[in-house]
Amino acid sequence: MKEYLSTATPLDHARLCAVLTRLADAYPAMELSYLGKSMLGRAIPLLKIGQGRRAALYVGTHHGMEWITSALLLRFWEDFCDAHAHKRRVGGVCPSDLCRTCTLYVIPMLNPDGAQYQIHGVTEDNPLYERLIEMNGGSTDFSHWQANARGVDLNHNYDAGFAEYKELEAQNGITGGAPTRYSGLSPESEPEVSLLCNFIRFHRTHLRGVMTLHTQGEEIFFRSGGVTLPNSMQIAQKLSALTGYRPSDAEGLASYGGLTDWCVQELELPAFTLECGRGENPLPFSDLSAIYVNLRNALFRFPMLL
Repeated sequence: MKEYLSTATPLDHARLCAVLTRLADAYPAMELSYLGKSMLGRAIPLLKIGQGRRAALYVGTHHGMEWITSALLLRFWEDFCDAHAHKRRVGGVCPSDLCRTCTLYVIPMLNPDGAQYQIHGVTEDNPLYERLIEMNGGSTDFSHWQANARGVDLNHNYDAGFAEYKELEAQNGITGGAPTRYSGLSPESEPEVSLLCNFIRFHRTHLRGVMTLHTQGEEIFFRSGGVTLPNSMQIAQKLSALTGYRPSDAEGLASYGGLTDWCVQELELPAFTLECGRGENPLPFSDLSAIYVNLRNALFRFPMLL
């Protein structure tokens, strides 16, 4: 199944969905559904395994050029399902036992349109083509595109310090759609964020924690706006021990409007952003295996830490 790990072919939305369909056929214990559709109508896959009342959620690819996080979660998902099917232990975790008390949800690619732009560029048949080229500074090179299909940075579109961030946008000359940092007209204005927020609200009674993968820096963010939830520091320290990543505080523009910010400030739900790998975004796909080996035990053990 792991042909998707080939560094010669990027993991775009089409390849992701094809692999997930094959995995669903191979592992009956997993459930493949869809959170909804992106701005351009791409289905956002939602994975589920387990029957327990305690749940953990993993989210990848908020940012287009960080699609390597989708590959990390896909590899984790296949390894978890395979260990579950064969009753093997990984990192001290027996998935078949864990799934009796826990439910795991994985959204490997929240921003499929942004990933498509970053990997394949923008074609002239895109209804937003002229506007996108203007947003991108007149360039047809979208290799550093972070935003969604219409230039909104999804990880600034949550309702957590949104008004304050708008002031910082103005101070930094961000006035509209852009490759990165533009937060949108209002919180949850983008379908991808709105769908995810509604999913979290619906499952809030049994959801115990959220892990979001970004790149890069090998850091763990777990508090927001001066708020540290009970036990979050201890969980962050355990994740740090498993990965070598450093518990940190987001600074400047990065400290507003993210999924972790919203979970912590608005829902009092423990949430952790892991900045995976080191280097300059977009990280090369050849880094995937090394990042995953370093991250694997933390991914497997996360539900047990909550």
